[in-house]
Amino acid sequence: MQTLRSLEALEREGLVAPDPRLEAAAQSMAIALTPEMAALIDRAGLASDPIARQFVPSARETEIAREELADPIGDEARSPVKGIVHRYPDRVLLKPLHVCPVYCRFCFRREKVGPGSEALSAEELAAALAYVRDRPEIWEVILTGGDPLMMSPRRLADLIASLDAIDHVAVIRIHSRVPIVDPGRVTDEVVAALKPRRVPVWLAVHCNHARELAPVTRAALARLADAGIPLMGQTVLLAGVNDDAATLEQLMRALVSARVKPYYLHHPDLVRGTGHFRVSIARGQALMAALRGRLTGLAQPTYVLDVPGGHGKVPIGPAYLGDDPDALTVRDAFGETHRYPL
Repeated sequence: MQTLRSLEALEREGLVAPDPRLEAAAQSMAIALTPEMAALIDRAGLASDPIARQFVPSARETEIAREELADPIGDEARSPVKGIVHRYPDRVLLKPLHVCPVYCRFCFRREKVGPGSEALSAEELAAALAYVRDRPEIWEVILTGGDPLMMSPRRLADLIASLDAIDHVAVIRIHSRVPIVDPGRVTDEVVAALKPRRVPVWLAVHCNHARELAPVTRAALARLADAGIPLMGQTVLLAGVNDDAATLEQLMRALVSARVKPYYLHHPDLVRGTGHFRVSIARGQALMAALRGRLTGLAQPTYVLDVPGGHGKVPIGPAYLGDDPDALTVRDAFGETHRYPL
């Protein structure tokens, strides 16, 4: 099977039924479902399958709420040159391309990514690198997009070498879905490209359900870990995919067992046409409180909200301290309250 890239291809695989509303959903964002992910979908329980829900278009994508935004995290407002987002003083995003191995229906850049999107030209990439080179306060460069691991190993190695040559860049971080959804791309050449001479490379992989960690995916993650590349996990809290404590617990344990440290649990962004994925912050906080009593600290992600408008991420996990100014109380991991000296 090849990657499924159209409604017709999804229909042939029995993943969607003909529906005029799906045409509009498909026009609003590209379709791509790799064979590895398609193989994980339970056809008998398609309507509630957590893998299908992430990648197969839904008619509900045509329902756009007033508060939803085309640029929900404010990338454009913080982009001084093409391909760069400079939101925090000490780090920048660098987006060399806007294609992905799969297209997640909840993506906060859903209106930017797709096969018709242009990669940075040689001149644009040079300007982006010059921006980093001219600003010694930039300590970390985060490669994102699109998916940087969709670049050829040669282009990826060249880009990482260019960043490695900038003395004040101390960390390169890469955000990718590739090891999870298209693990065959994690070749020896790609692994070699991720090992610059000086700067450490950290790889954040996006994984939302334990079922995504199939044996072939675990093998790809092992190749990366065995090469000395630190792995972190990013997860989006999604209604109908992972919005219960047992599913999140299973996912976080599976990530740690694959040598991936859970990093962020993202509250879903206000992306147009994604209301069916969103849960309340109160629900997310309750889930995090449940995980605190069930999971080792090694498996605990930080629950974060990207403040709309480009104002950055903030932790929004549950509070454990009481608000009585005369008698400090602390709620433990199991819900019991205890007094603590002021």
